[in-house]
Amino acid sequence: MTEPYLHASSAPAAAGVHDSDGAALRSAGRGRIAVTAVFTLNGLVFAAWVSRIPAIRDALDLGSERLGLVLLCMSLGAVLALPSTGAIVPRLGAAGTVRAAGIVCTTGLALTGIAGGVAGGVPLLLVGLFLMGFGSGGWDVAMNVEGAEVERRLDRAIMPQFHGAWSIGSVVGAGLGALLNAVHLPTAVHLVGTAVLVVVGVQLSCTWFLPATRHDDQEHQPERRNPFAAWLEPRTIAIGFLVLAFAFTEGSANDWLAVAVVDGYHVANATGVLTFTVFTAAMTTGRLFGTRLLDRFGRVMVLRTLALVALAGLLLVIEGGSMPLVAAGALLWGIGASLGFPVGMSAAAHDPAHAAARVSVVASIGYTAFLAGPPAIGFLAHHVGTLDSLWVVLVVLVLGFVAAGAAREDRDERAPA
Repeated sequence: MTEPYLHASSAPAAAGVHDSDGAALRSAGRGRIAVTAVFTLNGLVFAAWVSRIPAIRDALDLGSERLGLVLLCMSLGAVLALPSTGAIVPRLGAAGTVRAAGIVCTTGLALTGIAGGVAGGVPLLLVGLFLMGFGSGGWDVAMNVEGAEVERRLDRAIMPQFHGAWSIGSVVGAGLGALLNAVHLPTAVHLVGTAVLVVVGVQLSCTWFLPATRHDDQEHQPERRNPFAAWLEPRTIAIGFLVLAFAFTEGSANDWLAVAVVDGYHVANATGVLTFTVFTAAMTTGRLFGTRLLDRFGRVMVLRTLALVALAGLLLVIEGGSMPLVAAGALLWGIGASLGFPVGMSAAAHDPAHAAARVSVVASIGYTAFLAGPPAIGFLAHHVGTLDSLWVVLVVLVLGFVAAGAAREDRDERAPA
């Protein structure tokens, strides 16, 4: 169904309609660039932090179990932000929400960098990670809602490409992090500098977001309802579990892959970060080109196949025994984890009237993986070693394989709920 915001003029003249549609398409094109930019910057922030986890762990003398609890603070911040963001976005708009959340997130990144260079900096690290997670959670929901709106206006499936932009940011951030680790640039300089560049980029990018007021015609005003009602929708909850499984698969690599390679194969920190870079590069490839597979084979078959690919990659990382096989495993792991999150967000955001609420629910459930994952793997790592603790990810992948059915395309998705 054509949305009312595509009809800025009701004049019958063909030229007027053409001009209106052209302006709408130009606005959507600018919005696509802006959304791509904020996804990229979000990935850059996260990869900058991940690339410094081994160095901060060593500087603050954090064992595996303590590191897992420290990482929990970032996930806790995100989980606390996510449920309320569905109500905030309709009030502040996606642009206002991303701007505010970007400031909070980058402030947290700067504090984590400072904490890594201060004796007894664990309390400051906890505050920084909480702020980074809280800001990132709000940022995540708002940019996915905006991405879904751009996708509808362009009438093309492009959400995975936005998440591919996130992965590009991660690749750049991880590669830069590996280089800066190798040349021994202080952690504080790296992360504070990244925070300053990113917050400026976010503020500028949001000026090209779509207009906050999208429904001027009273006849087309969406039905008002409690934004928390989406928590009672079975399909939304099922999509949330799909996202949870793939988020756990992805997040385990984000938090632990570099550390597991360093500890399990006794290589330098830079080598561990480079392995993570292979993972993020593979995710980028999957997200940029995965739309073709989705169009041809459908969401369910693609997601279930990718779950098996991720499982094969994990087995190579854990049992490969040599760095070439580990690198191949990281590549397969990245491809396998690539589409679960963006496809889940697209499925949740199909109805513009309730997109913010449903994306908030799905993201909240999905981020439970980031809340439970770090301490769970950290606890296991304390007893069986970091590398062997990754076996738990294979168990979670079974949930992703089963829950993929919730993303099936059907008539109910194509019609407004």
